[in-house]
Amino acid sequence: MFLKNINNSQKTALWQNTANRLMHISRILLAIVFIFSGFVKLIDPLGLTYKIEDYLIAFGNVFTSLTFIALPAAIALPVLELIIGLNLLFMIHLRRTSFVALLFMLVMTPLTLYIAIYNPVTDCGCFGDALVISNWQTFYKNLVLITLAISLLITTREKKPTLLPHIEWMAVFVFVASSVGLSVYSFNYLPLIDFLPYKIGTNIPEAMHVPEDAISDKYNTTFIYDKNGVQQEFTLENYPKGDSTWTFVDQKTVLISEGYKAPIHNFSIIDARYDDITEDVIYYEGFTYLLIMYDLNKTSVKGAQKAEKIYTKYKNTTTLFYALTGSTDDHIATFREKTGVTFPLCKTDPITLKTMIRANPGLMLIKNGNITKKWNWRDF
Repeated sequence: MFLKNINNSQKTALWQNTANRLMHISRILLAIVFIFSGFVKLIDPLGLTYKIEDYLIAFGNVFTSLTFIALPAAIALPVLELIIGLNLLFMIHLRRTSFVALLFMLVMTPLTLYIAIYNPVTDCGCFGDALVISNWQTFYKNLVLITLAISLLITTREKKPTLLPHIEWMAVFVFVASSVGLSVYSFNYLPLIDFLPYKIGTNIPEAMHVPEDAISDKYNTTFIYDKNGVQQEFTLENYPKGDSTWTFVDQKTVLISEGYKAPIHNFSIIDARYDDITEDVIYYEGFTYLLIMYDLNKTSVKGAQKAEKIYTKYKNTTTLFYALTGSTDDHIATFREKTGVTFPLCKTDPITLKTMIRANPGLMLIKNGNITKKWNWRDF
């Protein structure tokens, strides 16, 4: 009834106004997501490198030989996301940027659907460690983003640029240069913002604590038995216990739902004598240096030799010093011979070590279980 009472020019103006509002809503929402996603990964390039390596290894076949591209990709991908977001926010090359945003989502959406179905890696890493979401949540999020990107491209019309063309290109150059510089800085030192469970100020014993009333993981266990050449699945309640006419074949355990997981879990320190010294370290009232080297084959020799000087300085004091690695005994022996280091080397899960600090080696100082300082080896 309302539209019947207005003329054609008014209808056109109304639709243009609606399209313009839709364009700005799509633009701002996309800009926020792209900027957030790009920034949190940009300041943690080593963390994204680990994630890309996990994907390549999980995909198998020829992909396992492409892990060398993980670091360049870990810099290029968030830089691209951040540039798209900033361009959309400031309406710089809006039509071109809208097209690039749509192309980006056309690549990422099918990829995240594949990852959600086959689950090669448990979390996508699309927002780094700042916001961990499941693979299916990532896919649904991308469906929304691709819808916004299509809406933006449809409603965006060629118009007079907000800034002069050369100013717009200068802005893009500044965005790219500053983004790459920030990523390289974070790689050479440490992330500007630490989203990891082992950030400064964390008390390790408290972060490891599991409440007594915490919900545990729930599993569904089935048993496969054979009788007269026919296999049948049973549950814990009805399997043929004590019936010799059935022959056990296999057991399947599937995780139904995850229970409470402490922020810090699977953390342990095993010394050279294979003794668990975790509690001795995290409850020690004095200062303890933990040198983190998740893979000795990839550890900086110069960094390890710098750490040896710190160990020598505090060797005969009340300050403790332990190096933690996920490498084998043979690799440890080779590493000692190559570097000449004498500090004690202990075993810790390599995934845990990657989570403790984004450096190889990296140094962490704790006192009575509290993380007080963290350094990249370049800052030793």
